[in-house]
Amino acid sequence: MSDWVQSDMPMPRPGPLGWLRAMWRGLLLGGLTYACLVLLLLVRLVERPLFGLSRPWTPYITQFVCRSCFRILSLPLQISGTPMLHRGAMVANHASWLDIFALNACARIYFVAKAEVSGWAAIGWLARATGTVFITRKGTEAKAQQRLFEDRLRADHRLLFFPEGTSTDSIRVLPFKSTLFAAFFSPDMRHSMHIQPVTVVYHPPQGSDPRHYGWWGNMDFAPHLFWVLATQPQGRVEVIFHPEVPVDAFENRKLLAAYCEQVVTTSHPYAR
Repeated sequence: MSDWVQSDMPMPRPGPLGWLRAMWRGLLLGGLTYACLVLLLLVRLVERPLFGLSRPWTPYITQFVCRSCFRILSLPLQISGTPMLHRGAMVANHASWLDIFALNACARIYFVAKAEVSGWAAIGWLARATGTVFITRKGTEAKAQQRLFEDRLRADHRLLFFPEGTSTDSIRVLPFKSTLFAAFFSPDMRHSMHIQPVTVVYHPPQGSDPRHYGWWGNMDFAPHLFWVLATQPQGRVEVIFHPEVPVDAFENRKLLAAYCEQVVTTSHPYAR
């Protein structure tokens, strides 16, 4: 997460019921997540020797955890459209840590994240275990990263990345950076790859700040997590899957990035 703008949204302290609610939900969510992490690692011990990079079983465990998260939070998840079936990747706007749960709940995907995430306590372990692709922003490693992308795509991994490069306050969409789109324009890839734009919309609880679920700027993770756990009644999360497009329908990565940005922004009720 980048401090592209300092967060000016106060997070009020919950009352006694809010504290109890947050603690109860947190225990359920944490217990489920790490119990299933152990299960995933055990299954992976069998899956990896048999299938290598392919993961035919473990993504179902990840999806179960993420769907259960919204039940624990009493946070409705609304899905519109259909996740892509073609080979390729999805691109989405990035508003919150909740995006990871929302998008994983909807489709069996593998996230692309900056390398620093792998070192984050707890979150880094989960990201590595679930097959996240870690990238750096060093130009000297661009070719190596492109090869990594191509290897994962050839293994039929459906990748998902956030072209904004940072999370926002959930009511705007930042310009899409075209850098990561370059991997799909390699000569042996561009004619078989598709890209699907995805819009994630957080509708706040009635009467709340529209940025209620946004996680951005100088916000710390733990207080925001606690705040979301304590929220009652909740708002809702909406995930919109737009029609996928073939990569070779676009002349270059910048045009493809601009198209995806336009589709995502146009369908976002607050950013629009």
